Amino acid sequence: MRFRKSLFAPVFLSFMVAGVVAGISIRMLAGGPAKPVQAKEASFQVKNEFKVQVPKGAKTVRLWFAVPQEDAASVVREFNVAADFPVHYYRDDWGNRVGYAEVDAPAEGPIKVHEEFGLTRTETRNDIDPAKTRALTEQERAALFAYLQPSTHVIINDKIKALSASIVGGETNPILAARKIYNWTLQNVDYWVKDPEHLKASPVGSTEYCLTTKTGNCTDFHSLFASLSMAAGIPTRLVYGSLLKPTLNGVQIDGSYHCWIQFFAPNYGWLPLDVSLANIYGKEFPVTEKNKKLVELTTATGYKGLDPSKVDYYFGNLDERRVTWSPGRDLILQPPQNDGPVNALTKIYVEIDGKQSTDWTREFTYSEVNK
Repeated sequence: MRFRKSLFAPVFLSFMVAGVVAGISIRMLAGGPAKPVQAKEASFQVKNEFKVQVPKGAKTVRLWFAVPQEDAASVVREFNVAADFPVHYYRDDWGNRVGYAEVDAPAEGPIKVHEEFGLTRTETRNDIDPAKTRALTEQERAALFAYLQPSTHVIINDKIKALSASIVGGETNPILAARKIYNWTLQNVDYWVKDPEHLKASPVGSTEYCLTTKTGNCTDFHSLFASLSMAAGIPTRLVYGSLLKPTLNGVQIDGSYHCWIQFFAPNYGWLPLDVSLANIYGKEFPVTEKNKKLVELTTATGYKGLDPSKVDYYFGNLDERRVTWSPGRDLILQPPQNDGPVNALTKIYVEIDGKQSTDWTREFTYSEVNK
């Protein structure tokens, strides 16, 4: 049974609480308080251009495209969309703002949508102290029920429940339990870009794939993390966006996407983590001509070798070089699509005459703005 998330949209709009943009310190779980650190900030001018190929004889093209989501860490300026047809904006069942257009009797050839906006993003820093949270109450679990439910590719079965219990070991403090799952995932899964000749990512972001192969991309990592966390009673959600890498500054390319996790802890609210990037920095591996470029492009700020401090950093903190497109999985869009739930909206979703089409391209360009 599917439960709608739109009832929880107000929670999302305040999702990075607990000192999200304040320059406060990181309290390492194994140590005392650190010196205060000022949160970093970066500004960008971002362009997205979508090009949808229309087959001969098509009657109706419908497209839903990701737009930047504003939150406590993100300020969007001068958002503008250019197209040869009307564009409207609706909320999906996770509360995300989504662009929508419908073209009847389209001419054969490409349909284009050009999106442009300014973005200022602040680094997320949290002073995480497990003593300042507690186990969730039954009332909190009921209120956050939708964030404890599996989806098509984020599964909870007997195998996941048993593994989660063996990792967490009865721990009910959500920060301590989440850190145990984070550490287990970091140690037992390897990002596919480390060895691209032998490791691959799944095409959908899959708990089962990641658990079976012990590899994958960011969505595979975080699907497995989400399954293990929800099995332990920790409300969890995946957030999809893009990393604004210095190496691609001003380069016209489909810059792919990235995803990360938020988990809920009482007295803190939603806390972020990125175990996939922690895996890049926190586990030593050989850098070769075959993986060097992929590893560099996978990171937010560039790869300069092993950096164990990133393991602690990416549990509760996020760098400022990100844009948020669309939290959630198994999305029901508005107006509703015909061809079933959308796995995730990282770029654009297209239906032609009621059937999903993947015959489209995106050019994603950004330039850092020096203030």
